[in-house]
Amino acid sequence: MTLLRWLRPALASLLIACPGGAKEDSSTGEASSTADDSAATAGTDSAEIPTTTAPAPTSSGSETGTGAPTSDTGDTGGDPTGEEAQGCDGAALLAVPEDTSLPGPWPVGARTASLGGLTIEVWYPATLGSEAGVDPVRYDIRTSLPESEQAKVPDEANPWQDCACYRDLPIDASHGPYPAVIFVHGTAGFRSQSLEQVTHWASRGFVVLAADHPGLWLRDLLGQLCGVPAPPQKLGADIATIVGGIKAPVGDLAFLADRVDADRIAMAGHSAGGMAIKGSGGVAQVLIPMAAGGVSAGAALKSTLVLGAQADKVVQYSSQLQGYADSPARKRLVGISNSGHLAFSSLCSLHNADDQDFLEIANQYQVCGAQFAGALFDCMDSYTPDATNWAITNYASSAVLEETLHCSGVGSNLAQIQRKFPEVGEFQEAL
Repeated sequence: MTLLRWLRPALASLLIACPGGAKEDSSTGEASSTADDSAATAGTDSAEIPTTTAPAPTSSGSETGTGAPTSDTGDTGGDPTGEEAQGCDGAALLAVPEDTSLPGPWPVGARTASLGGLTIEVWYPATLGSEAGVDPVRYDIRTSLPESEQAKVPDEANPWQDCACYRDLPIDASHGPYPAVIFVHGTAGFRSQSLEQVTHWASRGFVVLAADHPGLWLRDLLGQLCGVPAPPQKLGADIATIVGGIKAPVGDLAFLADRVDADRIAMAGHSAGGMAIKGSGGVAQVLIPMAAGGVSAGAALKSTLVLGAQADKVVQYSSQLQGYADSPARKRLVGISNSGHLAFSSLCSLHNADDQDFLEIANQYQVCGAQFAGALFDCMDSYTPDATNWAITNYASSAVLEETLHCSGVGSNLAQIQRKFPEVGEFQEAL
């Protein structure tokens, strides 16, 4: 514990620094890189295996708090009738529950793409009913460990990550075009680290893209701590590569052609990933930093949501307060009481069949570097349950995304967030 107490503030200081040398381009508000802007090479593994070959997992996703998702309007979930709705500029959509913590009507498709040296996961609205008879995706996070460490954790001890999504479903071509959301993971994270958020957005009519970011990826951090040099972080270039793939979808992203709205882009990021999107207001209409401070003004930026955990031991909640104060309006702040740094991810709930968490498993099987990465593992049984954190995050983020990118009126619901979720310790807005 003494080592972890020493490492946590040291790693936090690295997070507070602008990651990857990214800086704001004052002329456009886009993130740019002080290093070479060519995208670094990431691994090409799929980080996923068929569910038929793995043992049944256990999940803490069923836990609920006093603010577990309930509907103030009588909504119970996605509309099974497929009622039509209209988005910005007449985009054809399906009606979604007014309660934005509830999933939408679309089944979620998942595809793994390679783009400019990046491995990207895409979650998207799929054709209604196309998931029938298809096994849901199960991600194997061992593929985010250094290659030398992957075989150390046996299948029966692995914390499988089950997804409410289905591999390679057809995109719903009878609706759209759908706005895009780019998600950037945090330090020692991976592209599926916030699975409950990205799939939620996709179910409600967004195409969501997330990459394993070289130099920030779990594999690279552990490898570096174990003597394997990590590639440089070029997060500005990574983000620009993904934006380019949205604007001109070819190759593995060709299925998005005419289905993704390249004029309506949002970005969300956790921790260092949230800091990386700070200056992206020249491209993104909505920015959602999670445990990452605030954002800078940009020509495209219309709305910001600052999300923070009030008991965060890695990036203090005061950083979110200051980040919110420094961000331009239109903006909101949501602070979740009694929650830690990983409240906006799946990481604390990745348990195996023996209820061991991700860090316990890595330590038991002597995964190199795990004891150091543990300094970022801000998980406590006394914290607000993850299921409640996810519901709050989904409620707030979906309201902000849909308000601007679907031209919906649900943004006004955020004023009721503390009545709906008592675990929200603070809410501010400047509209």
